[in-house]
Amino acid sequence: VQLQASGGGLVQPGDSLRLSCLVSGRAVSASTMAWFRQAPGAEREWLAAISANVGVADYADVLKGRATISRDNARNTVYLQVYSLKPEDTAVYSCAAGRNDFFFHSKPTSYTSWGLGTLVTVSS
Repeated sequence: VQLQASGGGLVQPGDSLRLSCLVSGRAVSASTMAWFRQAPGAEREWLAAISANVGVADYADVLKGRATISRDNARNTVYLQVYSLKPEDTAVYSCAAGRNDFFFHSKPTSYTSWGLGTLVTVSS
């Protein structure tokens, strides 16, 4: 399974951004998919996950209310739309693929495949 994240860049506070994660080797609908981020000097932080099959979504408190995780089965791609970006959102954002259950979906150890991250910088 290979994952390729894209869509990062330099944005201003208050902007929105949509990140994409193109998956090959496994259907996105067959795995729990998640987004994490890691800021300089900080630990990896779980952001959002979408379950296999029915596509139940869950969000970390830090993004709740200003992010949407979704997937396009035809494109085998998972998205993370983030609104009202803040400077503290600056980080490398990575996507991950896990099992087909939703247990422990906020834990990095639940994911077996990771993509290289895409850098998001929020600055005026």
